[in-house]
Amino acid sequence: MFEVGKMYPPKEHKERVDRYRENAELVRCNADLIKRLSEEIEVDPKRYIYANYAGLICKKAADLLFGDSPIYSAGEEASAEQSALDRIVKENTLNTTNYEMAHGNAYRGDSFYKIKWAQEYRGILPESQDPYRAVIESQNAAYVFPETVPGNAKKVAAYHIAVPIAFTEEGRIRWELQVETHVPGEITFSKFEMTALTTRNDEVTSWTITKELEDVEAPLKTGVPAPLIVHVPNFSFDDTWSGLDDISEHKALFREINNRLTQIASILDKHADPILTVPAGVLEDGPDGVPQQRAAYAKVFEVIDSGSVVPQYVTWDGQLESAFKELDKLIDTLLTTSELPPIALGKENAGTSGATGLAVKYRMNPLLSKIARKRQYFDKALTEALFIAQLLDQAQSKASIDYTPTKPHIIFSDGLPTDDREQAEIAQIRTGGKPTMSVRDAVKRLDGLTDEQAEQAMSRIDDDEKRTVGTVDSTIFNEEVVV
Repeated sequence: MFEVGKMYPPKEHKERVDRYRENAELVRCNADLIKRLSEEIEVDPKRYIYANYAGLICKKAADLLFGDSPIYSAGEEASAEQSALDRIVKENTLNTTNYEMAHGNAYRGDSFYKIKWAQEYRGILPESQDPYRAVIESQNAAYVFPETVPGNAKKVAAYHIAVPIAFTEEGRIRWELQVETHVPGEITFSKFEMTALTTRNDEVTSWTITKELEDVEAPLKTGVPAPLIVHVPNFSFDDTWSGLDDISEHKALFREINNRLTQIASILDKHADPILTVPAGVLEDGPDGVPQQRAAYAKVFEVIDSGSVVPQYVTWDGQLESAFKELDKLIDTLLTTSELPPIALGKENAGTSGATGLAVKYRMNPLLSKIARKRQYFDKALTEALFIAQLLDQAQSKASIDYTPTKPHIIFSDGLPTDDREQAEIAQIRTGGKPTMSVRDAVKRLDGLTDEQAEQAMSRIDDDEKRTVGTVDSTIFNEEVVV
């Protein structure tokens, strides 16, 4: 895939890498994008209105996938396997990594976990202060080039991570391509010199490989019978390894919605201070006897007409009603095709309508189905990444390993807020009206108190009950009742 005379990125991957870059611009809404879009409809970039629906779609996907941390289970709660799994998840702040990857996956279509045996600060601190450990991190998908098995476009045989790096030497920039090739049990390294070819927005986007360098690291034995790269497609067809993003199919709608918003705002701005027309003879005459019509200053014109002229402002509706109807239809079409129901955005009886959690969940069904589809890919990839991390820990650690590497069971949250009242009613029905929470736990949860603070609060509650209700002498129940 990487040889002298070939292009980087490779031709068969260039379209994919370009799509990553273009979709990232839509989500991040940079100045170059606004400038290009405003030039299409010939308006000042400062007057262009960009509603970032692309970013909204990606954030909603990440929120429902990893807004709440999953539960990782590897057996008994106090087992060595569960302790090792919890340690790996915590050391790698995996919940944050997952959220960021879910957001990027929505606009790229592909994400990659990279597992390696390394120090957190990569050798800056001595091993006594920064020990080696199994690291799980996100790998930039634009630098990953999978190589598939001949005859099976979904089965990846090797992952090439090829990163272009610029070096400044004697006032000129020298480009070098550093390649890691991950196969089961081994990582090999290679380096190449490159010459920059094309640029886009002052960024080099393609190179030609001119020379292979000899000064490279020796192959690294990982001790793990799998590549240390795990692919997470956003959604994938059955005839290719690459994923499909949530943004590309909606680009025409994004462009049209933003253009409508900009044009409507332009019409309203133009007529915010309209010109006034008055009958002839109203304006004062100048020294030459001609009425002084300083339109730029006063925005007043005299109109000569054979009939009567009523003073009025010159306005034009610009078919605003039709424009607003088209805008509503465009937004509705976008939300439908992106599987994003209005209730997910706080519209249509959300928040204060009194709708139950179950009713909200049913109305969120299109989005929840979309999230369930994404979750299948993340479940598979996370399970594999955590298992590889345990195998790497076992193969590379100098200390004795007291646990057996285990593929974890991952429980995902649906991401929806919990209706506490509804859950309490369900619990009451299922338990036949028996209490499901102690008074102390209820006080702690509702008021956010510690155990000691909760005990003090309960003591004050008991004192209030005694003061207001009083105490009853139990001996009265022992007295004889004379009939």
